[in-house]
Amino acid sequence: SFAYFTIKDRLPQILTRVIDTLHRHKNEFFEEHGEKGVEAEKRAISFLSKLRNELQTDKPVTLLEDELPDAALWNQYLDYQRNLSNGNGEPSWFQSPWLYVECYMYRRIHAALAQNPPIENFDVFKEGKAQNFFESQEAVIALCTYFQELLKNIKDLDEKQLQEELFKLLQVSLWGNKCDLSFSAGEATSQKSSPLQFLENMLPYILVNDMEELWSLLVNAKKRTTEKSNVRVDIILDNAGFELVSDLVLADFLLSSKLADEIHFHGKSIPWYVSDTTKHDFNWTIKQLQSANHMWMSRCGINWEGNLKKGVWVYRDHMFWTLPHDFSSMAEVAPDFYADLQKSNLLLFKGDLNYRKLTGDRKWEYTVPFHQALNKFHPAPLCSLRTLKSDTQVGLKPGQVEQIQASEPEWMVSGKYGVIQFHAAL
Repeated sequence: SFAYFTIKDRLPQILTRVIDTLHRHKNEFFEEHGEKGVEAEKRAISFLSKLRNELQTDKPVTLLEDELPDAALWNQYLDYQRNLSNGNGEPSWFQSPWLYVECYMYRRIHAALAQNPPIENFDVFKEGKAQNFFESQEAVIALCTYFQELLKNIKDLDEKQLQEELFKLLQVSLWGNKCDLSFSAGEATSQKSSPLQFLENMLPYILVNDMEELWSLLVNAKKRTTEKSNVRVDIILDNAGFELVSDLVLADFLLSSKLADEIHFHGKSIPWYVSDTTKHDFNWTIKQLQSANHMWMSRCGINWEGNLKKGVWVYRDHMFWTLPHDFSSMAEVAPDFYADLQKSNLLLFKGDLNYRKLTGDRKWEYTVPFHQALNKFHPAPLCSLRTLKSDTQVGLKPGQVEQIQASEPEWMVSGKYGVIQFHAAL
């Protein structure tokens, strides 16, 4: 299975890169913290080398021994996994659900640093995220330019034109990673290589396309609002880099077109899944845009900083996003947070990991309805914008898979296909 390949090959490679990153920063730790920094680096590397060995030799998954706020919840979840195995021994790296052990590895990477001050706040994935951003400069310039030009006459657009622009920006956000790949292979000038010019060709690769339902929801929510009530959209972020910029442009469009009054962004409270957005990445990206020597990039950055100051944009992180639980247990594990999401008019879930957690990462029949796979998780109307990079997918039409499978056996994990999949809350 793809899960087996991930645990056997990809995760050890990620751990090796993390260890290498710490090695390379040894001098920096020494300059900042003296011998204490170097000692902390050695301890963290030793912790991670042991972790890599446990993973590769299929050792049992062990309880977390740190004192971090989420440790008790993680350890309860391990007990839950033990009970699931019906006495067939301890859950181990290759004998446990992929979603659980993969999340567990990232939580252990976090512990390796968190338990070793003074380097406890070092983000081992930060360089890669920054590199992705800088390598996508042409894409970012093209998108910011397109958007700032659009803003000039957004007030004159009729409903049909607004709908068209929303659909374009939803697709740019969907293909987040896709777009910068198209760019690096694309023409040299940013104008020509706008992500928007590929959208027409990509439409056939959207397996579920519920953009019309999203539009109806937003338009109706707007009609129902009174002066006291705002239309609130929540975006549960995925990757930093170009994808984050595409999400920020979409969010700005929702505000500027008056389809929404406030946007809540949800990121990760700790470094997660290599390129997931943390608060630092979110703020850093806006600062980079602000200080760019490109007029439209810096205009975007300045406006977005303004949105945060005015409170019409809110960035939040919650421990729940980096727990091993799928979303159907949110109401039980994080009831206050679930209650807060119920105040939203629309939840947009970005990316593959969020999709796996929405559907419990199970081996569903492809034609099972999306709402059934959500397993009663519906705090508010929700939509997944996701390119397929793992083998879980629901809500497809009968015969749809057979057609794709014939020519593309790897369709579920190549990132070539996507969904914009909507469920109105019950």
